[in-house]
Amino acid sequence: MTVKQLTEKLELKILVEDDMEREVNDCYIGDLLSWVMGRAPADSAWLTVMGNINSIAVATLAYVSCIILVENAALDAEAKAKAEMHGVNILQTEENSYNLAVKINGLI
Repeated sequence: MTVKQLTEKLELKILVEDDMEREVNDCYIGDLLSWVMGRAPADSAWLTVMGNINSIAVATLAYVSCIILVENAALDAEAKAKAEMHGVNILQTEENSYNLAVKINGLI
């Protein structure tokens, strides 16, 4: 499944759009950035409430397909600019991590 297909099926809001044809093969939930950096699978959708510049660095290092900000977590302006610069797809939903992960699991 691609980021674009996931976005459409789950009605996610696009905050930063880059390569929406990237594959999503897994899902990872985590807010402790050092933990995510070492454990999030490549090509996964990363579910978090962390919308700051450090999350963009982690997403790039972990090579995730997208960040999905859950529970309407905000993306700060500096993080948005860095995501656009580094090509990180960022999506947003009002769903909580658990419910969204269950839905993603049913799709991939």
